[in-house]
Amino acid sequence: MKRVIAGAGIDVFEREPQVDPLLLKVENVVLAPHIASASVDTRRKMSMMAAENAIAALEGQRPPNLLNPEAWERSEP
Repeated sequence: MKRVIAGAGIDVFEREPQVDPLLLKVENVVLAPHIASASVDTRRKMSMMAAENAIAALEGQRPPNLLNPEAWERSEP
């Protein structure tokens, strides 16, 4: 069975802000600048989320947006 990627949407690049020139030539790839989180509201929410996670951790509570629960579980006494 031949597996083919039909297309790709990419917004993160290896050496941002540079884009590999070969990607610019691929017809089934959509390239977008990595700015999806650049709005004031989004940045405010990101800051609040980071602060809430830090406060929870400092109070010995599981951070609400923990991405690696196994690390938290290993750190518990």
